[in-house]
Amino acid sequence: MTTRGGRVFRLLLAATLFALTVWSAAAQTVLEMARTEYDAGHYQQAVDLLRGAAAQYSRDASFYNWLARCEFELREYDPAVVSAERAVELEPSNSDYHLWLGRAYGRKAEEAGLFSAFSLARKSRREFEEAVRLNPSSFEAQEDLIEFYLRAPGIVGGGEEKALQQIEALTKVDAIEAHLLRAKYLLDKKKTAAADVEVRAALDARPTSIHAYIDAAEFYERRKDRAGLQRTVEGGMRIDPTEPHFLYFQGVAAFLAGIRNDEAEQSLKRYLETIPPRSDLPPHCAAREWLGQLYEREGRTADAITQYRAAIAQDAHCKKAHDSLRRLQR
Repeated sequence: MTTRGGRVFRLLLAATLFALTVWSAAAQTVLEMARTEYDAGHYQQAVDLLRGAAAQYSRDASFYNWLARCEFELREYDPAVVSAERAVELEPSNSDYHLWLGRAYGRKAEEAGLFSAFSLARKSRREFEEAVRLNPSSFEAQEDLIEFYLRAPGIVGGGEEKALQQIEALTKVDAIEAHLLRAKYLLDKKKTAAADVEVRAALDARPTSIHAYIDAAEFYERRKDRAGLQRTVEGGMRIDPTEPHFLYFQGVAAFLAGIRNDEAEQSLKRYLETIPPRSDLPPHCAAREWLGQLYEREGRTADAITQYRAAIAQDAHCKKAHDSLRRLQR
């Protein structure tokens, strides 16, 4: 026999579950809207959505993670750190959240004074290490940690030996990724032949991860190796023909061919027109640098100057654009 108290309890439970379902659906809708704005490159619109919802969904770490990512793309690193710290606080076992916090600390360190930069750099290293500990198979976390070890001074925990040890440890988790990161290290050391061997070993293993092809393409772009870049792009496009990296790399490969100027111009322009600027994609300033070189080749000096100026306007640290512009304006 069901008591009145039992019926009331079940009704309250059902009402609570319904309210939670509605709450979850509403939160998911806001996140999807913010993701749509993010993918379109409308980072401020996404921030406005997420900040407006954060107070309501204050215990949902995903809101703060996406808020941090959007603020990062806007180069607002102070609020990005605050948002990323909150995401990690709410969900400390999430590798991606630690990764983005490490990135935010790192970019903030680049703009800080010497003492603050050291402190932030150490925090960045700890977050990258935690991201790898939580998910050793994360390509992005491994890459960022190894890059930190290679670039940062020993006083903040960097060091070449640490990088090599991490690459060796990575071999047991993902041999293809280890080949590619070892190649990047060797290329930095100007050990070109050895680096080539590592990249070929990675590609010969027929990776199924799109990240492997992107890293290999970046390697061949640095080497200005048209044949290697073209083969890598073709392999990657068999996995995902819509991956925006490959539109950029197609343009670079066509430029390097030396006789496919129209194709190079078309691909690079389409990349600039259709792919919004984002930190994990080839920078727009690089596409404009390649276009500038293309126009110089064709004797279109005014168009080249326009591209170099646009590259600098997008990123004042584009050294090639600065050097080329000075040369053309002499």
